[in-house]
Amino acid sequence: MRALPLIPLLLSGCLTLPAHAANSSTEAADWLNRMAKVEQEQSYQGTFVYERNGSFSTHDIWHRVQNGKVSERLLQLDGQVQEVVRVNGQTQCVSGALASEAGNATQSSARVLDPLKLMNWYDLSVAGQSRVAGRDVVIITMRPRDQHRYAFELHLDRETALPLKSLLINDKEQLLERFQFTRLDIRDVPDDSQLKASDACRPLPQASVQAHEAVVGWRSEWLPPGFELVSSSVRKDTDGKHSVSSLMYDDGLARFSVFLEAQDNEAGFDTRAQLGPTVAVSRQLNTPKGEMMVTVVGEIPIGTAERVALSMRPQDAQASQ
Repeated sequence: MRALPLIPLLLSGCLTLPAHAANSSTEAADWLNRMAKVEQEQSYQGTFVYERNGSFSTHDIWHRVQNGKVSERLLQLDGQVQEVVRVNGQTQCVSGALASEAGNATQSSARVLDPLKLMNWYDLSVAGQSRVAGRDVVIITMRPRDQHRYAFELHLDRETALPLKSLLINDKEQLLERFQFTRLDIRDVPDDSQLKASDACRPLPQASVQAHEAVVGWRSEWLPPGFELVSSSVRKDTDGKHSVSSLMYDDGLARFSVFLEAQDNEAGFDTRAQLGPTVAVSRQLNTPKGEMMVTVVGEIPIGTAERVALSMRPQDAQASQ
């Protein structure tokens, strides 16, 4: 479920977009500059809905900026109880099925968007004006220049530049995901009681983050243009007998991860699935290291994910050729 980390993802880093960037307006650049700063400046609380594959969920959010400290709590209001508490971008505790996602978010919380790189793969423009949650917004579109990533449409609050609505759209103009505020309050600063985690929110074990080791044994022979390796790790699987290598790639906005695990003598199955914007593709590869199962998970088109999976090679085998 991607809505919970969406707001800090959109607001992280520093976007300083060049005014002369091709096919992008200076007005769009100015709005994104404002959006990049607002997380560190603006306290707020509100309610938003998240839609994927026709399913909706509702969430409350409390975000407070005080004496240089940014505190945030998100709580799902329907279905299974899910909660995340963060301080200065670091996940403090989680509940429900969010534990694994929060662990990944903790490792990558220092993400900084590179404006020049972003402009290489997306065209930015101001598409008009509208209203969201009773507030005036400016609509910013981010259109990809190739078939390997999705388009974004951001509705930014005219007063604060907070993203009040976000749409993720594929190349057929089909909606894959919607994030949208139904209520926003920027006047009442969240208090300690509203930011306090519930008893169900379990602290994130720091050992699970520190136990990761660098991956040196795998690389991709093909990547979609603009995607680069941003992190890698090796960890033990649930039975403790096998190692799982993971590599994360980023184009400045979109991300996907590659997981590699030895198959031993077990027969695996090639699979492909998509839920909203998120795809999961698994392929068996016969490598000098033996039979491996490669799984690509992320918000990229399924054909792109399959090509990445089939391109994975052992690093030492590559070096010896």
